[in-house]
Parts: sequence; C-alpha cells; structure tokens
Amino acid sequence: MTPFTYARAEDVADAVRLGADPVTAYLGGGTNLVDLMRETIARPDRVVDVTGLSAEIAETEDGGLSIGAAVRNTALAEHPVVRARYPVLARAILAGASPQIRNMATVGGNLLQRTRCTYFYDTDGSNCNKRQPGSGCDAAGGFNRIHAILGASPACVATHPSDMCVAFTALDATVHIDGVAGARTLPFVDLHRLPGDSPDRDTVLAPGELITAITVPPMPFATNSTYRKVRDRASYAFALVSVAAALRIDDGRVGDVRIALGGVAHKPWRALKAEAILRGAVPSEALFREAALAELADAHPLRDNGFKIELVKRTLVAVLGDLAGASA
Repeated sequence: MTPFTYARAEDVADAVRLGADPVTAYLGGGTNLVDLMRETIARPDRVVDVTGLSAEIAETEDGGLSIGAAVRNTALAEHPVVRARYPVLARAILAGASPQIRNMATVGGNLLQRTRCTYFYDTDGSNCNKRQPGSGCDAAGGFNRIHAILGASPACVATHPSDMCVAFTALDATVHIDGVAGARTLPFVDLHRLPGDSPDRDTVLAPGELITAITVPPMPFATNSTYRKVRDRASYAFALVSVAAALRIDDGRVGDVRIALGGVAHKPWRALKAEAILRGAVPSEALFREAALAELADAHPLRDNGFKIELVKRTLVAVLGDLAGASA
C-alpha cells in the first residue's frame, strides 16, 4: 500500500479545507476505498476521515427526507420513514451487501464506489482506461458478461455497481455538495457520468468536493415501489440487471411512474422513454413490454452480454405487473 497521511475532519468546512488537494481521498466506511488502496488503484497522499459529519435522517418541511452523507447503510434501510414511504430504497440497500458491510458503509461512500469490472482490478496484466487513461479497454473485446449495454463508449464498457444509487435515481433525489468554490446542489441523475472519452471520471464532482447530504422529495405514490435485483447467486453479488420502480394507477390508467435500471450502464440509468410510454396508458403486460422495448432500443450488447436485453425486459415487466396489481 502506498504511504499516506490521515486526518479527521471536525466539520464540513474542515473537510473541504483538508480535501482541497486533488490527491486527497475522503474516507467514509472504507468498504471500497480500502480495497482500492490495497490494490494500488487508488493512491491518495492524504485520507480525510468524514465519518464524524452529518449522520442525521430528518423529515423536511415539504414532507421529503434529508439524509446525511455519513449515515450508515443499515440505519437508512431500517429507518421507519424509509420503510414506510420509500420501500424501494430500503429494499435496494438490503439487496446490496451483507449486514457487516451495511453496518460500516456510508451513504456518501456508496454513491462514490467504483466499478467491479475485472479488468479495472487487474493491475498486473489488463489495460483499463478507467484505471490508466489512454491504455485501452480490454473488457470491450474480453470477457464482458457483466458489462454495459446502454451508454457505453469505445473507451469503457464498465457498469456502475451501486444498488442504492438506482433507487435514488428513481426517486428524483438531490445531492448536496460542498467545496472550495462553495455549496451547490445537483439532481441525483446528473451526479454520475457516462464514460465518453474520459471514463476515469465517474462523477461530475470537482477535486475536493464533498457530498454532504441527499434529499428525497415527497412522493406519495412511492409507497407503491420496489427494487428487484437479478444476480448470479442468491447470496450477495453485484447485479446483472436491476429495476427500481414506483407506480401510481388513477382510474385504471398509469397516473405516474418512476423507473431506473442498474447493471446496464456506467451510471444508474433513468428509464425516461419507458416512463413516457406508460403515463396515461392502461396498464397491461403488453404495455409494460412496449415500454421496456422503447427503453432498450439503443442497447448495444457485447459478445457475452446480449442476454441482458431480454433479462431487463422480463424483469421490468414483472416489476411493473406486481406494482400494478398492488395499486389495484
């Protein structure tokens, strides 16, 4: 492991000051960062511990929810408001990792975890533009069963690993950020990037910027929401595909809907095309499949992952069918 210095931030202002150097990493639970440092993929000169910052979950004045970035995943999944009003979020967190990991991992750290692409972690013999820009992408022509079918580029075909982020995307969450240039907010859907020509940048955060909180807006119909994750084994594994969805039926038609997909792209994928087809239509299996087909019209499977297209379709149809039945 590369030598580094350690500092513990007293508050957000202190964290931003300590993190201003671009070779600094913020430390939450360490469940991903420590692995990356051990493999010498991440080589920060300084690690700033931010676990002492906001770990509060509070209802907002408009009826939404504010979640501090230092909240542990377990605490968020078990919070009574989350379980009652946003079950898709609780289920996504519970599907994401073992209790031991959830007890350590923070919400802010979960948002910033990096891909689990095998070639990204193979520092001894694989080319990876995400790890070493300009070196190439061995996954594109290699074993790419778990890789992206949407939004990829010749430079990178990796997928985003988080389950929680898929739920936040479906819930129209907002990310609160602080940095040397001041505080700002960002729609959650805009936090993560598609790879383009610079896949080494996972997010739009500037160097030293710190995620301080996530807010979820009031969404009454999110009580009828769920998260379904399809993986290779029943025990904890990263998603081949996943679906986060919330659905409201009004007078026999789809009144409103939110859908996000996981395991298919470099970022959590908001299914806007599918949502547009569903709104105002009479729910049926045929309609749900039409919506899935529209969302996947631009999918570009690789040699080993073409099965994901049909898997997404079937999973989305099943999830929407369950939610439509519950709403009725």
